Amino acid sequence: MSAASVWKTSLQGVIAALAVVAATTPAAAEPVAIVDARILSVGKAGDIPRGVVVFDRGRIVAVGANVPVPAGARVIDGRGRTVTPGFIASETGLGLTEINSVTQTDDTRSSSADLSAAFDVARGLNPASAAIPVARLGGVAHAVATPRYDDRNLNRQRPFAGQAAFISLDGGVDHIQPHIAMTLDLGESGAARMGGARGAEFDLLDAQFDEVKLYAENRAAYNRGALRRLTLSASDLEALVPVVRGEQLVLVNVSRASDIRQALIFAKARGLKIALTGAEEAWMVADDIAEAGVPVILNPTSNLPLSYETLGATVRNAALLHKAGVRIAFVGNDATHRVRELRYNAGIAVANGLPYQAALAAITLNPAQVLGLDGRLGSLDVGKQADIVLWSGDPLEPLSQAEVMFIGGVEQDLGTSRPMQLRDKYLTHQRQR
Repeated sequence: MSAASVWKTSLQGVIAALAVVAATTPAAAEPVAIVDARILSVGKAGDIPRGVVVFDRGRIVAVGANVPVPAGARVIDGRGRTVTPGFIASETGLGLTEINSVTQTDDTRSSSADLSAAFDVARGLNPASAAIPVARLGGVAHAVATPRYDDRNLNRQRPFAGQAAFISLDGGVDHIQPHIAMTLDLGESGAARMGGARGAEFDLLDAQFDEVKLYAENRAAYNRGALRRLTLSASDLEALVPVVRGEQLVLVNVSRASDIRQALIFAKARGLKIALTGAEEAWMVADDIAEAGVPVILNPTSNLPLSYETLGATVRNAALLHKAGVRIAFVGNDATHRVRELRYNAGIAVANGLPYQAALAAITLNPAQVLGLDGRLGSLDVGKQADIVLWSGDPLEPLSQAEVMFIGGVEQDLGTSRPMQLRDKYLTHQRQR
């Protein structure tokens, strides 16, 4: 058995073990009903000015204006408050980075010359990261932990950063879904890493994808050394097979309008399943993106020409894409420590023309749909996982606070994040003076 096969078998065993643990993870021991709240379901129930959400054993069992409260249920008074699904943050470093300036605490990058597409961030995730409770304060229940590039090795010409993982911010290892997406840079940064020019990168990608196809069709010959020499390592070849087959989502980071067009053409020609990220000039080619049915993950606050490929950046990007029929999802203001600002970005998008419901969907249902997880996450619908946040007011208003939060029906402690602990420490110190 090849090293790649051994690794794959081992990983499958780990995933199976995690699934068993997840199945036995305790949810609330009794039904819970949030009553008399404004409910923004982002689902079939729509918006309910004064309604009830009931969940039991980690699943939503009822949502509506006139829902009876089950006998023996824990009742939470939602009067004057708002209920939303837990938010989903795309493209983060949660669980992978602690201190940006301390490289030993950064597990987002591989510096190996032989490892790019196969780099799996799920194996380095730390569910006890201090950044995770901070993100929960912003209503974030789930996140995509995404690899980044290591550009210190100038001889490392590899186009892919690695494999992203989907994580629950419940502080445990029970709900980690590895290989949720592959990551790829195009545009300026991609060209700098692969061939030195945009056209060269696409030519080299074509050659590598042809290699992967050859490998997939001739594994036995490859394993016995009877296949011609391939430029990619065995682990990268294996990791790219589902990409080439159009089975795995590829997060394509690209900014310039012309680069976006080329990405769409390349994806169509190769039969790839992609989502655009960054996409500062996407509004210029919104109709092309909509026609291709490709979603866009963006920061709606990006409005400065920080490089030649973002000269067209505008805060109206999200609104214009939505108007054209593009599914959009949002990111926070950095990969790790400001993920909680995801809702602020949604609010800024509303202030710049995006309908309120579209902004809320961009941090709940839309990212779930992009990742293929909308059957169980992203909205307050019967049968879905009970990821629920009770807010003191409008969730897109910065002064509102998450007062109660459930992930998978389990209540989360919102008082033990590092910022809250420091607040309490120094408030106590002040009182003692």
